[in-house]
Amino acid sequence: MPEDTHKISDRFRGYLPVVVDIETAGFNAATDAMLEIAAVTIRMDENGLIHPDQSVACHVEPFPGANLEAEALAFNGIDPHHPFRMAKKEEDALREIFSVVRNAVKTSGCKRAILVGHNPAFDISFLNAAVARTKIKRNPFHPFSTFDTVTLGGLAYGQTVLARVATAAGLEWDSSAAHSAIYDTQQTAELFCIITNEWAGLKSLRNKLGKETIENKT
Repeated sequence: MPEDTHKISDRFRGYLPVVVDIETAGFNAATDAMLEIAAVTIRMDENGLIHPDQSVACHVEPFPGANLEAEALAFNGIDPHHPFRMAKKEEDALREIFSVVRNAVKTSGCKRAILVGHNPAFDISFLNAAVARTKIKRNPFHPFSTFDTVTLGGLAYGQTVLARVATAAGLEWDSSAAHSAIYDTQQTAELFCIITNEWAGLKSLRNKLGKETIENKT
């Protein structure tokens, strides 16, 4: 088993990984609407292994004057004006997400959250733009540092597309549910935990074999 101290605050330099996925109406964080946001916090068990913990998700109303790209809406299948979306204003959605994240950071003994995502530069750009628009002062996330499951997937399995990385990691993949923020976030959280735990196991095994080699030589 991993030989860490079994506190997640020690595992990532005081940062709590929180997986985030944002569905949008385009690629420009300054002009295009955020339509969905979901987050999954990460916990560590008594053996030093990490697992997905709390999930929170919101449908989001386009901010006033937001651009809605038809191609983006066709891709993610979101109708921003559907009456049953139960969408929240951007500020209210962020405050709901941030409340869960702040509580998780405090409970874990960490100093701040760090965003985990599949191509997280995209998600953090939309998150930071929304924070700036809504003038929220207490953003629990590091403003630019992230963990990227594209990089981790390429390292661990030689795959970079989320569906293919998840399948390579042994996860089931439902194509009909993909591109919803909550589904992609939960799958990415499972993936991040699998790769991190596999690395911890390999590290522990390597240390054990190294120790045994030294003992045998002496």
